[in-house]
Formats: sequence, structure tokens, C-alpha cells
Amino acid sequence: MPIQVERGLFKVDFFDHHAILGVGIDAEVKEIRKRYLKIARLLHPDSLLQASDAEKQQANEFLSKLVNPAYKKLSDEKERTEYAALLRLMGQKVSRKGEFGDLGEPAQQLMKASDYEAAYLAAVNQLADTLYTSMDKVVDTIGTISELNLAYLIRKHGGGASSTAKPAASTSTTSLKSTAPATSAPTSASASAPSSTTGFTQRLSPAEQCYKRAEGYLKAENQAKAILELRDAIKMEPNNAKCHSMLGTIYLSQNQITMARIHFNKALEIEPHNEEALKGKKQLDKVAAGKATAASPKSAPKSAPPNKGGGLFGGLFGGGNKKK
Repeated sequence: MPIQVERGLFKVDFFDHHAILGVGIDAEVKEIRKRYLKIARLLHPDSLLQASDAEKQQANEFLSKLVNPAYKKLSDEKERTEYAALLRLMGQKVSRKGEFGDLGEPAQQLMKASDYEAAYLAAVNQLADTLYTSMDKVVDTIGTISELNLAYLIRKHGGGASSTAKPAASTSTTSLKSTAPATSAPTSASASAPSSTTGFTQRLSPAEQCYKRAEGYLKAENQAKAILELRDAIKMEPNNAKCHSMLGTIYLSQNQITMARIHFNKALEIEPHNEEALKGKKQLDKVAAGKATAASPKSAPKSAPPNKGGGLFGGLFGGGNKKK
């Protein structure tokens, strides 16, 4: 049967690998591996001798469909770096919108905690101790941890600081979304920059932030990091023409003609008058025309000896040698 978690980051269409392993968002690789090995032992058939066949099957599904893929993602350096970038962008996006939906009691308490970082780690560690010890509670526990992860990201990126200024809500049925208007109260988190009508600090969109960082990397002549930033932006906002056109320009400078054409075409599909993409397409057409001219037999001089030279340059130099 499909395993579905519909709380926390999962609810905003983000697959929360940290919640699946029961580790904090900022956990190091060593801690992630330690947690994975503990879970793998808990879900191993030798540890489930007293379990029913249905529980053993469920444990195998948790291990193969959730735990192993999560560990693979977070243990690989490249995968973890890309995932961390997406997680950062998601945190900024959710925090900027100020719409968090309904959160359970642990996440609501975290939203109001003065030392939210310590409270977050304590709550996650407490839940992690019981994760995968009871098969029928796994999905619920993962959901609770993911809500804590969402609340932590909101606080980390400034979106939840204003929630501490509103009257405390003690019941678990209270929705953070329903209390959003109270966030207009001034807070220390929003004092450093002009605030929007919802009380949150004005920020660029996640894609725009990536675009700005990519511009900085290009000025520093670091195209590799610029490409990573733009890819992250496109994952978050696939129809961002500026990011596609900049990617096309970078690929064109690297002579990756196919990739350049793909991104220029996508940019123009989204924004037909995008200047950078139009300019890039013209350059691509010139490159293609130059290659066609160089490859055409008609480009060889008619006076060239039929069996000498081998192409345009061979014909020219071959003709010169004949005169000598």
C-alpha cells in the first residue's frame, strides 16, 4: 500500500527526508548515519521475531520506500547539498507567504518558544526515540516531526518571530493561519527592513534570490555554482524566464549548444520578448550557420586540385603549393 504523510513539509509538496530519519534539519552526516543504522536494526526481520506478518511487511515497506531513499539522499554530498538548497528556498517561501496551515501542539509550542533552536532539537530527539518502535504510529510520528521542521524553518527565516507577539493559544486546535492578522505587530525580526501588509519582512522570491546569487558567482567567474543556483531556482519556479535565459547564456559560453538551445527556447516560450534569450538564439543561429558553411562542399574553391587538400583550408594551402 502507498505510504502517505500529509502534514508539515509534506503538506506543501516537499518530501521531508529529515523527518523520515528523525534527525534535525541541520544534522551532520555522522548523526544521520547513526540514526539510519538504528532504524535499520529496528526494522530488520531479526528484530521483529514477535511481530505479525502484517507488521513485518509494513516494516519492510518503511525501510525500502522511506528510510533507504532518505538516507541515500542525505548521505551523498552532492545530493545533500542540492536538497539543503531546496529546503532553504522552501523555508524562505513558506515564511514569506505567512500561510502555515494547521500545526499540531508541538509545532505551535515551537512557534512561541523563546529559544526555538534548543526547543526544536529537544522535541525532535524525543520523537526520534519512539520512531519505528510501533508500526501503526510511524506515519503520525513522521508527520509530527515534519511539522516541527516546518515551524523551525519559519522561525529560522523570520516568519514566525511575530507569532511570539500575539496572545498565546493553548489549545491544539488553534490554527496559525487563522491568527495571521496579528502578525502585523512590530517585532525585532522585522525591524531591520520594511514590512509587508502581512507583517513579514519584504524579500525577493526564492528564484530571484537564486538569480542574484548566480549573478554574483558569474562576476566571480564561478559558472559551476551559478548553474547550481539557477537549477535550484528552476526547480522552485519552472517558468522563470530570467533563470532559463541566464542558464542558456552560460551553456552557450561553454559551447554546450544543445543545453543552451533548450533553455533559450524555454525562456522564449515563457516570455517571447526576453532580450537575453533572443540575443542568445541569434548567436546560436550564427554558430549553426558557421558550422554548415564549413561542412558544405560548395565552400571549397573551384580551382583546387581534385585529389589534394581535404576541405576548405587544405584546398587553399594546396593551391599555394602548386604555384611553387
